[in-house]
Amino acid sequence: MIPREPIFPADRHALYDAHGYSAAIKSGDLLFVSGQVGSRADGTPDPDYKTQVEQAFENLIATLKAAGCTLDDIVDVTSFHTDPENQFKILMEVKSQYFPAAPYPNWTALGVTWLAGFDFEIKVIARIPNKD
Repeated sequence: MIPREPIFPADRHALYDAHGYSAAIKSGDLLFVSGQVGSRADGTPDPDYKTQVEQAFENLIATLKAAGCTLDDIVDVTSFHTDPENQFKILMEVKSQYFPAAPYPNWTALGVTWLAGFDFEIKVIARIPNKD
C-alpha cells in the first residue's frame, strides 16, 4: 500500500482545523488537492465573486507549493459554481490569468446549489515533479 501524506500550506489552517480535513494528500507521485475556496485566512468568504475566485486560485497555489508543485503540474481540475451562467465571464477572465496558454489541464465544471457560503470551489489532481 502506498502511504498517504497530508499536505498543508503555511498559515492556512482555519478551515482545515474547523472541519477536520487535509488541504491535500500526497500518494506516490500524485497530489490530490481538496476543494479550495476564496476564503480569507480566518476561513470566511470574500463577498466579491472575482476576488473570491482569485483567492481560491492563490490558496490552490499555496497548497501546490507546499507539495513542491506549481499550476503546471496540474492534470485534472474540477470546479464548482453556485451560478455558472452569470459567473462564467468573470471566471474565464480569472482562469486566463492563471492558465494563459496551452496545454491546459483537463477541466470539469459543475453547477451546485451550496458551497458553505462560498460561490466557487476548485479541486485538482497534480503530478508531483521528480526532483532527482
